[in-house]
Amino acid sequence: MRTDEIPAILPREVWERRARLHKRRVEPWVAPYLDQKSRQATHPVYDFLFQYYSFRPAQMARWSPGPNVAIEAEQIEDLPGSPKSWERAEAGWRLVSFPSARREYLEWAIRFLGTTAMREPNFCCFGLHEWAMVYREESIRHSKVPLRLDRSAIASVVDSQNLLCTHFDAFRFFTEPARKCNQTTLRRETTVEMDQSGCIHVNMDLYRFCYKIAPWIESELLADAFELARFAREIDMRASPYQLRDMGFEPIRVEIADGRAEYVRLQRKIFERARPIRHRVLAAYRRLLA
Repeated sequence: MRTDEIPAILPREVWERRARLHKRRVEPWVAPYLDQKSRQATHPVYDFLFQYYSFRPAQMARWSPGPNVAIEAEQIEDLPGSPKSWERAEAGWRLVSFPSARREYLEWAIRFLGTTAMREPNFCCFGLHEWAMVYREESIRHSKVPLRLDRSAIASVVDSQNLLCTHFDAFRFFTEPARKCNQTTLRRETTVEMDQSGCIHVNMDLYRFCYKIAPWIESELLADAFELARFAREIDMRASPYQLRDMGFEPIRVEIADGRAEYVRLQRKIFERARPIRHRVLAAYRRLLA
C-alpha cells in the first residue's frame, strides 16, 4: 500500500545520526534485559515489556524512518534492517509497500485507537487488576516475589472495593472468583466498546500498536511509546500486592485512601503523556491506510 509522494531524501549523515541516537536511547532498556537473560535471571517488572510484548530487543534497536521517507545510501547493504524491506526510490531508498493483506488490521486498529481517544477516561479502577490475579488463589504469577500482604488481607482489599476493570487482556488473567466480582464480564470481541484511554494497560499497549506496523513507523515514535509503557509498568507493579521495595520500587498502597489517591494522580499523568503519542500513532496508521 503506497500513499504519499516521496519527500526530499534524507542525506546519509542525517539518517545515520538519527539511527545512532535511537540505538543510544534504547540501549539502557535493552542491555539489562539481555544480560539477565544470558544469566537465566528474571525481573518481575521489566521482563513483561519483552515477553508479554513480542517485539525482540534487536528489532527495537533497529532504526527506521517510517514509510514514505527516502534515505540516501550507495548500496542496499548499507541500509538498516533487512534488505528485503527496501526498494529504490529515485536517488535513494525507501521501505517497500505495506502489505495490502493487512488492510483489515489497519482498519480495526484505527477504529480502536480513535474510539478510545474519544471515550471519557475512567480513573476508578485503582490498579486492582494485579490483586485480582492472586485473589483467593494459592498459586501466583510471580512466585519468586513475596507478597507484601497475606492472602486474607489481599482478599479483604478486593472484597472492599468494586472491581471496575475495562481491559480484557488484564481481565483474562483474573482468578475465577475475581472475574465474578468484576462489574462487567469482558470478552475479546468487545474491546473496542469497553477500552478507554484512562486505562494504564491501554496506554501501555500504544507500544504494541507501534511495533505491529514496524518498520513502517518511525523509530523515534516507537521509542516514545516504549518509554511510556516502561513508566506505566513501574506504576502498575508498585500498586500491586507484591513486595518490590528491595528492587527500588516503593509501593503505592492502594489498600488505603491515600494510596488510591496517589495511584489516580499517577494514572492521570500516564494518560496525559499518552495523548500525544496516541495521536501520532493514529496518524501513522491513517497514513498507511490512505
